[in-house]
Amino acid sequence: MTIETSFDSNYRKVLVAARRARQIQSGSHALVQTQSTKACRIAQDEIEAGKISYVKTELPVVKPPIEGPAIPILLS
Repeated sequence: MTIETSFDSNYRKVLVAARRARQIQSGSHALVQTQSTKACRIAQDEIEAGKISYVKTELPVVKPPIEGPAIPILLS
């Protein structure tokens, strides 16, 4: 498990911003001064200021065992 401050994809950045926006809507205080009153924009401003980090867990990749051929062979 590692604490990340940079984002490896835009998808992860959006997920973190959405979670932070929900926290702000639930009553959490903003970590930066901003002109916006919208939770989504405040979360984006916090990310741009480097105030938000996230925890990335290292899950092992497990492939399911394949029994027999992967593609069924049809005999006529």
